[in-house]
Order: sequence, then structure tokens, then C-alpha cells
Amino acid sequence: MKKDIILAGVGGQGILTIATIIGVAALSEGLQLKQSEVHGMSQRGGDVQSHLRISSKSIASDLIPEGKADMIISVEPMESLRYVNMLDKGNGWLVSSMNPFNNISDYPDLEEILHEIWKLPHYVTIDADKIAKEQGSVKAANIVVLGAASPYLGIQYESFTDAIKSVFSKKGEDIVKLNLKALRAGRQYAEKRT
Repeated sequence: MKKDIILAGVGGQGILTIATIIGVAALSEGLQLKQSEVHGMSQRGGDVQSHLRISSKSIASDLIPEGKADMIISVEPMESLRYVNMLDKGNGWLVSSMNPFNNISDYPDLEEILHEIWKLPHYVTIDADKIAKEQGSVKAANIVVLGAASPYLGIQYESFTDAIKSVFSKKGEDIVKLNLKALRAGRQYAEKRT
């Protein structure tokens, strides 16, 4: 098993949380893990990206070569396109929230961004803000996106739920339940789509 994942978004959207949950889930299954430095976190609202490599075998480098990513997970649609050149064009998946973070004055037309994503052979676009709000809080939108990506990561769903329990346990039972609901809702959306 090998998965090379690009995580993309905007500072403050929970990219590190997604990486942590995937990492905890992968390690619980005995997989190897390497993550690059997260770039762009120094400024809230700035672009953020990280490379996350998971494998059943030893991993030499934490960086993913261009055109070799198995997946882009993005909590912001324009940011997903920023790294589309990293995706394996034939087999790679792009999973992105459709909710823009309008942090620049000349943000492109959302429909144009989505049409570019929809040209890819494998993608899931999800209204993560709406689904997260329906589960109890828009703050769980990043976990909705993770849920939508989870069927394509090669990790057992239960490993993700256990990771969420572990990562959020200190924040209380209500936060754990919220994030479990968000994960399930995102996954159900992706499963209905494919």
C-alpha cells in the first residue's frame, strides 16, 4: 500500500488537523508515514500545503514528485487547482470543498474553478460548510472534506474514527461527536457520488 497525498488550503482551515488524523489512522494500521513541512502557516489566510506520504514499505523522501500524487485533499477550491500539476493525471483523486475563502480581491469566478476540477477523471467536490453546519458546526468543514476523501485513502474507516477520538478527546465528548458526525457525513456524500 502506498498513498502520496497533497494537503492544500488556507491558514486556519484545519490542514494540520487533517494531516494529524490521517497520520494517527495510518500509524494505527502499522503503516509508515512521512510528512513535509507545512508551508504558508505563518499567516492566517495564507495558502497552506503539505506533502503526506503513507506506505506499507519504507519511505525515503517526504516530498512527492510532480505528477505522482495519488490525491489532493483541499479545503479550498482554488488551492486545489494550485497543486493539480502534482496529481497523477490518470489515477489520482482530487477531493475539495466547494466553499471559497475569498482572501484576495481578484479571486477567480467559482464556477470557472469548479469546471476545471470537473475536467479531471477522478474528483469529489463537496459543500463542506453546509454539511458541517448540518452536523452542528461549520468549524468541522475540514473533517467533512476528510470524510469525503476517506474511501480513497486505503485506510479502514474505523481507524479514522479512532484517530478522531484520540485527537479530539481533550476537547470533550461533544467535540468528538461533532467530528465523528462530520466524518461520516463527508464519507456518505462521497460514497453516494461514486
